[in-house]
Order: sequence, then C-alpha cells, then structure tokens
Amino acid sequence: MNVSIVCVGKVKDKYILDGIAEFQKRLQPFAKFEILEVKEYGKEQSPTQAMEKETGELISVLERLGGYHILLDVKGKERDSLEMAKHLEGLQVQGKSRVNFIIGGSDGYTDALRKYCQERLSFSKFTFPHQLMRLILIEQIYRWFSINHHIKYHK
Repeated sequence: MNVSIVCVGKVKDKYILDGIAEFQKRLQPFAKFEILEVKEYGKEQSPTQAMEKETGELISVLERLGGYHILLDVKGKERDSLEMAKHLEGLQVQGKSRVNFIIGGSDGYTDALRKYCQERLSFSKFTFPHQLMRLILIEQIYRWFSINHHIKYHK
C-alpha cells in the first residue's frame, strides 16, 4: 500500500523530525510512505487568502496522487486505534492501493477540501500544532499497520 501525508508547511523542530524519521523507517516493511508538503502562506497573506491558496495547492497534489483521501478534521469521525487499523485493512481489501492523509495549515482549509476528500477523521477535539500532528499521525499509521501485521507494539 502507498501511504502519504499531505500537509502545509515544513517541520522545523529537530525532535519532531527525528520522530518522523524513526516511524518512516519502521513503516518500510509495510507500506511505501511519503510526506508531501505544500507552501504555507500564513505570514504572507490574510488568513482567508492563505487558507484558499493552501487548499488549492493541497487539492492539486491530491489530484496528482489519486487514491483515497482522509482529511484530519476536528469535526470528523473519531475511531480508536483498533477500529482504524481494521478500516485501513478494509480499504486495502476494497482495492485502495493509495491512502492520503491530509493535514491543513494553521489557518485551516476551505470547504472545497472537505468536499474533495472521501472521509474526515478526528483525533480528538483538542487542537494540536500541525507540525506535531504529523508525528502523531505517522506514529498512528505505524500502530495501525503493526496491529494488522500482529507486531507487538500496540498494547
């Protein structure tokens, strides 16, 4: 399976980069994994303009990638790790060879992106920095694959 995280901006903190690199390495036996970043416009333009530009660039990347798109959204469906592992396995059984997880920028995203994605997933009602969310998400992706492959990681 091909798995991507499509997100806005670059990670600057070394501890987050180190964590992401560790889970990328762990994912290698299970999936072809990549992180694709689009430019963050937050400091250059108004929040609305930034959100529209970032959303447009995210949709462009998703159109190029194809596959099944899961948008991280506080109003999305909540699942626990076991449910999400089963869901990911179900997507594979349905013939979905690519799954893209999308993390918006600090200003959010427009309804166009919500409508473009097949699914919205919520990790909780808390707000997380979008850079940290990448690390949380990649750890969970590894957890889901470890559950499905019966690797002793999830407790």
